Amino acid sequence: MELRAQIRGFLIENFLFGDTAPLADDQMSLLDNGIMDSVGVMELVAFLEGDLSLGIDDAELVPENLDSVDNLVAFVSRKREASVA
Repeated sequence: MELRAQIRGFLIENFLFGDTAPLADDQMSLLDNGIMDSVGVMELVAFLEGDLSLGIDDAELVPENLDSVDNLVAFVSRKREASVA
């Protein structure tokens, strides 16, 4: 499954209970739009570490990495590229 689809699927299933309408734009802030709160961030991190097998440092827990679908895709892609290099 494509990375973007995996991330969107997780967010829709776990935070929007199947309703795709609130996640119409992959650039929208998940926090500012009430899709995810601080507890949701921890759930998201568990998904990234468990399902996507990423190691995430505390310093990486910033909105630039986790606050939109686009940011998440870019972050995961960078992490995967760094682990291969």
